[in-house]
Amino acid sequence: MDAVLAEAGERRIGWASRAMPVLTAIGAGFGGDRPLDGLKVAACLHVTAETAVLMGALKAGGADIALAASNPLSTQDDVAAALADYGIAVHARAGVDRDTYYRHIHRALDIGPDIVLDDGCDLVNILHTERPDVVVKGGCEETTTGIIRLRQMAAEGALRFPMVAVNDTRTKRMFDNRYGTGQSTLDGIMRATNTLLAGRTVVVAGFGYCGRGVAERAKGLGARVVVTEIDPVKALDASLQGYGVATMAEAAEIGDVFVTVTGNRDVIRAEHLALMKDGAILANAGHFDVEIDVRALESMAEEVHYQVRPNTDEFVVNGRRLLLLAEGRLVNLAAAEGHPAAVMDMSFSAQALTVAWLAAEHASLKPGVYDVPDGIDARVAGLKLAAAGITIDGLTADQEAYLHSWRSGS
Repeated sequence: MDAVLAEAGERRIGWASRAMPVLTAIGAGFGGDRPLDGLKVAACLHVTAETAVLMGALKAGGADIALAASNPLSTQDDVAAALADYGIAVHARAGVDRDTYYRHIHRALDIGPDIVLDDGCDLVNILHTERPDVVVKGGCEETTTGIIRLRQMAAEGALRFPMVAVNDTRTKRMFDNRYGTGQSTLDGIMRATNTLLAGRTVVVAGFGYCGRGVAERAKGLGARVVVTEIDPVKALDASLQGYGVATMAEAAEIGDVFVTVTGNRDVIRAEHLALMKDGAILANAGHFDVEIDVRALESMAEEVHYQVRPNTDEFVVNGRRLLLLAEGRLVNLAAAEGHPAAVMDMSFSAQALTVAWLAAEHASLKPGVYDVPDGIDARVAGLKLAAAGITIDGLTADQEAYLHSWRSGS
């Protein structure tokens, strides 16, 4: 491994850890308690400095770890080099092709993990389709797209072991999905294009927690925001918050910047691409590169100019230039650095504590999708408040009794 690269990775990890006091404290506690002694952990996550802090906490707890990338464009090679120096098996390299990406996941699984960590469900999918030889006690899923797939597996009776929906905690949805995705997505768009968003029309496809974050940040930068949705309740929510609501066909004609945040495929299709104006920017903030129909865009283009700017490809369709960012992959991780470390501090703290909980409780859990225990979510939020020097009120004895009694009148 390149020593110079590893040194740069150590500096990057050190910088991230400064903004991750909760996970750092949990890692220190793990070093004393060793809740993961003797356990093998295989992870398929974005190989970034923030992930490295999580890997360090799990290793401090006694885990033997193998890490593969959940997105080849998000891998930070210097971080991968530094983690290898820490004694963690890393199977990841920036920009690898699809076959190599899956080969890396298989290598991570070769350790025979007891517990798995996934971001998008690719690792769990391979366990069920190609690696029935690997017997897993349980795992965690980090993102909305992965949870959707896991719940489908559970509904069909296909899921072989318990998986915990770390994505669905209150802290994760609020802090990571809304504030993290909102900020980092626009960061990626602006780095890739140097576009002024003020006065532009930004179309946000999907008004879940991530979509709300993108819409809020774009509005705060002076953009006119239009939301597209398939859920009438979410569409109504967007309307009542002051956003325009339209179909994608309607939005395609007026949008300057398009951001897909749905967890589904073919959100922007050929019929929409045919309507877009010259200079329209296409960005995806959903986990997989299927939300924008890139194949349709390629087939429609009479010219393609790759890398007109870093992470920006220009497709000329009927004389109009359509700008695709990060090959249709996660723009916030491919064109920027993903969520700020302070955001991942909470998400990965919940992840670390859930792994320890799984290590202790897996024998009592049947195959299925489980919520993170409320106590873990509350503990993470409390530790984050304490790290920020914030104190809050507690219930008095009378208030506690009132909340737990139905006999009290008005």
